[in-house]
Amino acid sequence: MLQIPSSQKEVNILTSMRLAQALRIAAKRFEEGAIGEANQIYLDVLEKFPKNKIALLGIKASRDAHTKNVNENRNPAPEQIRSIVALYSRGKYHQVLAQIDQMIKLFPNSEIIYNILGVTNAALKQVSSAIKSYKRAIEIKPHYAEAYYNMGNALQVKGDLVAAIESYQKAIEIQPDYTGAYSNMGTALQDKGDLDGAIASYRQAIKARPSCAISHNNMGIALNAKGDLEEAIESYQKAIEIQPNYVDAFYNLGMTLKDTKFQKHQPKMQDLILKILEKKTYIRPKDIFPAAIRLLKFDPRIKSVINCYSTDKFDQSLYRSISSLCKVPLFLKLMSVCPISDLDFETILTAIRSKILLSLSEVYATPEILHFQSALALQCFTNEYIYSQTEKENKALALIELSVADIISNGKKPNEAAILCLASYKPLHEFEWSHSLAFPLQIKEVRKRQILEPLEEKSLRSQIPILCKITNNVSHEVRKQYEENPYPRWINPGLYLRPIPISKMIKELNLRLYNHKIITLENPQILIAGCGTGQHAIRTSSRLESSNVLALDLSLSSVAYAKRKTKELGIRNVEYIQGDILDLGKFNRRFDVVESVGVLHHMDDPIKGWKVLTDCLRSGGLMRIGLYSDLARQQIVRIREEIKKLNVGSDEVSMREFRTRVINSDQKYIKSIQSFTDFYSLSELRDLLFHVQEHRYTIPKIEDCISQLGLKFCGFETIEIIEKFKLLNTGFDDLYNLDKWNTYEKENSNTFGGMYQFWCQKL
Repeated sequence: MLQIPSSQKEVNILTSMRLAQALRIAAKRFEEGAIGEANQIYLDVLEKFPKNKIALLGIKASRDAHTKNVNENRNPAPEQIRSIVALYSRGKYHQVLAQIDQMIKLFPNSEIIYNILGVTNAALKQVSSAIKSYKRAIEIKPHYAEAYYNMGNALQVKGDLVAAIESYQKAIEIQPDYTGAYSNMGTALQDKGDLDGAIASYRQAIKARPSCAISHNNMGIALNAKGDLEEAIESYQKAIEIQPNYVDAFYNLGMTLKDTKFQKHQPKMQDLILKILEKKTYIRPKDIFPAAIRLLKFDPRIKSVINCYSTDKFDQSLYRSISSLCKVPLFLKLMSVCPISDLDFETILTAIRSKILLSLSEVYATPEILHFQSALALQCFTNEYIYSQTEKENKALALIELSVADIISNGKKPNEAAILCLASYKPLHEFEWSHSLAFPLQIKEVRKRQILEPLEEKSLRSQIPILCKITNNVSHEVRKQYEENPYPRWINPGLYLRPIPISKMIKELNLRLYNHKIITLENPQILIAGCGTGQHAIRTSSRLESSNVLALDLSLSSVAYAKRKTKELGIRNVEYIQGDILDLGKFNRRFDVVESVGVLHHMDDPIKGWKVLTDCLRSGGLMRIGLYSDLARQQIVRIREEIKKLNVGSDEVSMREFRTRVINSDQKYIKSIQSFTDFYSLSELRDLLFHVQEHRYTIPKIEDCISQLGLKFCGFETIEIIEKFKLLNTGFDDLYNLDKWNTYEKENSNTFGGMYQFWCQKL
């Protein structure tokens, strides 16, 4: 208990003692971390002693410490952040938002929480909300490189490329070695059309982090767009070296190979192309075949076989030739997955096939021989046995067929080389004994392709809905052609790497719209009218996000093939129906997108069929049409006239004989057909030269049809053609001016050698 002072002097002494004690207590509390208590004592002291320097300094120190603590503790604990990030990584975005909502109440000034909120909103495609969150994070922490980077990503998605680039630049100013910011700034610059700026940005990203596969891949994309294919390929190779399973780099490399002409032997590139083909869905094998086969012709092992044949030593070198070819896995892979559309190799393979057949009793079935025979059997099955064969071969083949049937009927196992020899001349499923034969592992793939898959297609035919009986005479004849020769026989498709919204597809194709409502479409309903064996329908199903595809074709055999391949690929958004385009009105369904490529020009009355498709299209819907160009097909027309004049039939034997005549012809216009890939498989050859019905178009005629049907031209599909056109036609509206396109085609007659492929919109 304090005593009351009895005099003023005593009061001063006691007060002084209490001040010193208070300051000591405040200092102790400060050291212990009780900043608030220390600050309150200093305030009490200053109330009685306003000029006390120690108290004033104590107040300043307390405030500084408090500010520091506030800054250090404005974010949640690390374990709380990790918990939210874990939810985000599992795609639980709405749960993340719920947790963030609670966190912001406790930590209203947490830049980390606002950054995570932005990333989550971006994942939910709420781009504006994401940008708002990033801006708040930057307000709290002005030098927050990650928030600037994320905001750049969101702005890029929004299409504000200038602001995105500025945001990436801010991130780099704060963090000069920010690889992701350099790389994404490169993509923004590329989208803006500044390829040189993009390449420079990618180089900075690679300099900051040489092991970043994404930067090397992005560099490849920019170099490819600039036309530097060799450097682009090197960039993709580097990306794959760093990240061996980098899907994007493999896909982009495959797309670049379509336009590549190799000039030297490159073993590593052979390995990469082989890996692309083994991925099955990255690229259509026939799309990269020209590049691959040119590369193979520089291979010393391949050269030795070609030279051997050209010097008439082939008969004495059968085993050596097969051994050389077997040492080139890429060549055997190509034989297995697509027609070998090269006459040098066709001549060699035809000769090897014949030599094996005619000397089968002398062939020693080594694993190497069986491996080659399997690839040859797959090649012949894929090209539908288009290779010519002599009468001598026919007689030898008949004897082997009888021998194998006799061996099997006696319960014995036939020679594997004999089975593969037969499979190189005729599909195994056509032999009565094929379904009961036990096949060794060496020819497992041949059994799958030549027996099991045709059997599955036969079973699937009964599961395919039929629209109605076909009554049009031309449709009936066209159907008959494709029942006999489903078109085309293919193994691996080239799917889009990942589906995109229809708005992005429209932007990528630079289509001009007259009704913009379709941009907001989330679940496009698509009709593929004339789907053939399914490549078109399957590829379209992989192109558009959340799409549903109905695919129709005249030929039940073609649709069964398509259905089997769709099932094999695990695709669930495609359904098939057999029927005639002319009867689609009875189906009573409407679509957002209708695609019919290479179909209408085979109809009795194309404009009538086109009208039916237009009626199936919703108002504002898009239509993609493919039609033959009269100008580009003049040499085809001339050869078709020659076929008619010679009265050549469209049966397999007649087509093979005519094809041999083409190969041996000295006439330039006839030999020119050898450059068509369709020349190297039977169904495609029939479609090219022996089709029962063919109409051809000019651009003015197409313009008349579009106008007559109440459609509007939106643009051509093929990017490569468009880029060449733009070099001479630089006006803003030139891409949509069919008069300019007509002038361009007249000056460049082979522009639409494949066919016109264009988009239009229903008003």
